[in-house]
Amino acid sequence: MTRRNDDGPSQTRTRRRSLPAQLSDRARAYLSTEAGSAGLLLVAVVVALAWANSPWSAAYTSLWATELSVSFGNADLSMDLKHWVSDGLMALFFFVIGLEVRYEASVGALSDRRRIMLPAVAGIGGMVVPAGIYLAMAPGGEAADGWGTVIGTDTAFMLGALAVVGPRFVTQLRVFLLAITVIDDIVAVGVIGFVYSDTVHLLPLLEALALCGALAALTRLGAWRTAPYIVVVLALWLASLAAGLHASIAGMLGGLLIPGHNPTPEAVDRATRLARAFRQSPRADVGLWARVGLQRAVSVNERLQLTLHPWASYVVVPLFALASAGIDLRGGVLEQALTSSLTWAVVVGLVVGKLLGVWGGTYLGTRLGLGELPRGVGPGHVMGGAVLSGIGFTVSLLIVGLAFDDPALRARATVGILLAAVLATALGWLAFHLAAVLRGETDADLPRTLDLPVDPDRDHIAGPVDAPLTLVEYADFECPYCARATGVIHDLRERFGDRLRYVFRHLPLPDVHPHAEVAARAAVAAGAQGRFWQMHDLLYKHQDKLDFDDIAGYAILAGLDIERFLDDFDDERTAERVRTDAAGAEASGAQGTPTFFIGDRRHTGPYDAQTLARELEASAPAAPS
Repeated sequence: MTRRNDDGPSQTRTRRRSLPAQLSDRARAYLSTEAGSAGLLLVAVVVALAWANSPWSAAYTSLWATELSVSFGNADLSMDLKHWVSDGLMALFFFVIGLEVRYEASVGALSDRRRIMLPAVAGIGGMVVPAGIYLAMAPGGEAADGWGTVIGTDTAFMLGALAVVGPRFVTQLRVFLLAITVIDDIVAVGVIGFVYSDTVHLLPLLEALALCGALAALTRLGAWRTAPYIVVVLALWLASLAAGLHASIAGMLGGLLIPGHNPTPEAVDRATRLARAFRQSPRADVGLWARVGLQRAVSVNERLQLTLHPWASYVVVPLFALASAGIDLRGGVLEQALTSSLTWAVVVGLVVGKLLGVWGGTYLGTRLGLGELPRGVGPGHVMGGAVLSGIGFTVSLLIVGLAFDDPALRARATVGILLAAVLATALGWLAFHLAAVLRGETDADLPRTLDLPVDPDRDHIAGPVDAPLTLVEYADFECPYCARATGVIHDLRERFGDRLRYVFRHLPLPDVHPHAEVAARAAVAAGAQGRFWQMHDLLYKHQDKLDFDDIAGYAILAGLDIERFLDDFDDERTAERVRTDAAGAEASGAQGTPTFFIGDRRHTGPYDAQTLARELEASAPAAPS
């Protein structure tokens, strides 16, 4: 299968358990936005609390109680500002979550049963245990209805806290925690929609179901523009409100029904041709077709995420915090909250319950053989991440507003959520510190340094062996992205000349490319006769014809002694050479092809000629003064 990751815009990835997935560009941007919005979220909380406890607290209350109506013909929708945020804007927040979940289920971390089982067990444990602790500690009556408060995790706050108190490099841990929060989000939205919704009305409910069918039909009909999907999702939101369901249901369902997919090679080629045509003929009509070609190459799901996710993280969630966190703590409210069993049921449920549930679920899952921790992630890292999962915030505040009609209970639960966020962050720092000191678990990431140094006597090298700049590529002859990268390599060699040595190493992925190992061995056998680069070019040129008979023909075209070639091809030392390269790739953190190293440091990000050239220039040794 192919997908994008942080080693470049496109990459072929293995399905093998020994090479777990790295972070995709899309997911990396997602996490960056989430972590960045944590600062705004914190500011919004501080402003809300300060405003609600200031001499101007009446203005805070009256602002969110202001009625706002939208009319269209005879139709009218009227809510106060607080409900417009919680029932309106938060639907956008859950729509983005639904899009992310569907993408991950289609082509991402949730598409492989082996990789999702362990986060699923940890996520379920991280909901069941906190809910059990809450019910055991909370007083009866209306207070018991707030058990949903402790089941969710605020991804933005958690990632922001992880960036502050976690190890320096946490890529693999973030991937694991993100998979857990996806499970949290799905269950939390179900709880909000079905446990905390009002009386359900049948006719609008049937209309909502029909709109779900229309949304699914758009995909089947191949609709690639975003406008039809947006119109149907808005109608679904209105129908859900009329049915008495919480808006989170409409948002999540809308996102889940818009599938994601990786760009096909054909679509990428078509977009490339159109972009090249616009470069050659920069006319408006040609530019319009180039834009359409680029849009059609990328799924509607990803385009919607790219547009909406910053709005959800930087606008919607901070606005929700501003509207929901403003609890007036004067007049003995804070003292009553600190002595209330409800407050401490929330605190213990989130902090201790998440720790026991997530860490215990992970431990149980690994012991039962349901999965393995991502490479680079240790038990201490999981414990730190489990504690940080106790930052419930956004989903917790939303459920508090739905579960409690009594303002006093709502205030006590809100204080518990705020206390839990502070305690979880502090205990998370302690857990990561102890993991580093006692267990030597520092970075929760893949290796970033080239494991096998470049060896002129062994490696396939183009350019002077003593050149000051080194570019190493781990590649697969059947990988379409590696074939396209040959043009990048050609441009770099022309640009740097004798200053650059390019090193080719083998990383065949036979589980996705059945001819990759045969092609790699053929290249090594050709190298024994000094014809590696001729065979290299022929294999990439005829990437769709790599059967053994085809490769034997390429050996003749390359001018090889065919008998010697066949002997070298069958030699165990040839196979061992390929295996050594593959082992070195895994030890260096290469998880797919192509993977580049600038000098001895693994390159992350796009691998276009301009980006790699900039990185190579930065790696150049300083001139002597």
